[in-house]
Amino acid sequence: MWLLEGRFEVRGRIVRKLGCWVIGERKSWKNLFAYIGPGFLVSIAYIDPGNFETDLQSGAQYKYELLWIILVASCAALIIQSLAAKLGVVTGKHLAEHCRAEYPKVPNLILWILAELAVVACDIPEVIGTAFALNMLFRIPVWCGVLITGLSTLMLLLLQQYGVRKLEFLIAFLVFTMASCFFVELGYAKPNSSEVLKGLFVPQLKGNGATGLAISLLGAMVMPHNLFLHSALVLSRKIPRSIHGIKEAYRFYTIESAFALSVAFLINVSVISVSGAVCSSDTLSAEDQRNCEDLDLNKASFLLRGFLDLRITPWIRNMLTRSLAIVPSLIVALIGGSSAAGKLIIIASMILSFELPFALVPLLKFTSSKTKMGSYANSIIISSITWIISSSIVAINSYYLVTGFIKLLLHGGLKTVSIVFAGMVGFSGMLVYAAAILYLVVRKNSKSAQPLWVDEAELGQNCNNSGIEINNSMYASPREDITSMQLPQTKSTLDID
Repeated sequence: MWLLEGRFEVRGRIVRKLGCWVIGERKSWKNLFAYIGPGFLVSIAYIDPGNFETDLQSGAQYKYELLWIILVASCAALIIQSLAAKLGVVTGKHLAEHCRAEYPKVPNLILWILAELAVVACDIPEVIGTAFALNMLFRIPVWCGVLITGLSTLMLLLLQQYGVRKLEFLIAFLVFTMASCFFVELGYAKPNSSEVLKGLFVPQLKGNGATGLAISLLGAMVMPHNLFLHSALVLSRKIPRSIHGIKEAYRFYTIESAFALSVAFLINVSVISVSGAVCSSDTLSAEDQRNCEDLDLNKASFLLRGFLDLRITPWIRNMLTRSLAIVPSLIVALIGGSSAAGKLIIIASMILSFELPFALVPLLKFTSSKTKMGSYANSIIISSITWIISSSIVAINSYYLVTGFIKLLLHGGLKTVSIVFAGMVGFSGMLVYAAAILYLVVRKNSKSAQPLWVDEAELGQNCNNSGIEINNSMYASPREDITSMQLPQTKSTLDID
């Protein structure tokens, strides 16, 4: 039972202060509950339409052979996401704020533009994927579904004005609902368990298109916007500023993220397994066999603020970015139909892959810096592992982009003059792209971050009668812009200062 004490609700060692979460100083696994939420919001990016598109194609063409890619990518994603959480917990600032403080004006402007493009590119698969779902369930035309998805922004904003905690619970519920549906479908499809396990733990790449699909699967697993998001969401909790409090927060956030990403991993495995089991069946009709040969989301029904510190009202920013995603989706759906809309999902995923280094490199630099992280800076072993993982991801994504561009030049039906001109522009752009990444890698960090922890002895005896530490000076304050997002003309009733 919750015990109300003044402006605090107390349960065990967890205190809820008018919309924010204050975690008690005493060691307790009960504190884990207060940290549950950010990982599920982050996990959505690992089970979005872009992932499902590549999952379906992988299962249809190569059955279970590429499941090991999902396992490797999920492990790498957990390590990288944990670094994003650590950056926010230790410093009290999210990744975008560190970029603003660290880099000069021009690089910051470029990073901001890239981040806004990443938001739009992330929205496009969501918009089109929802439109496909409405088309499957209710036979609503794809272009109408694109317009209807605009209402989802208003719904989420309406929910988030009651605090990010409500949104986290909704997303967690939806993730578990999605997992339940795919697990039930997995039971109907009955894939061969020994073949699934072999696909998970025995790496293999057979066939001409297997490498391309493997790159797509890996590239779709770690997205730039997720790094910014995770480093910000952890700031919604009011955690103790002691060394123990910081360590416990980071440990529990890592556990929570591991659980949420494990659920996302199982969902991806289920999608590939269902697609592989159904498309390899001997009882498929001729129409379903044709669908399996070119499988996308719309054919799958048969299976069953940041860098510049811009102060824009949050609901306006959300409506603008969603509108920027709806416009190209609507145009493509009207002109090219569902097939072209499906291709737009792949293009959006490629854009996100292209932008990944501009979030990943700063994250690794900042979390490895003792001037920013103090004693929580990455060890040599962790730094080596994360740089190897990150370099591999960036190299794979770059290879995918370069080979895709070359194929476009050679097989796009362009005239010789056009090929030469496009090649000059394209490869010049690639050199600029490589130079920008190199700048982020070699540039030394020049700004230090103030530590957010105090010595254990400083915690004193500032407790209420229940023994709960509630001295505001002993806690890193939660960020109001993260814990609550208000709709226009709605005043916040939360007191979190």
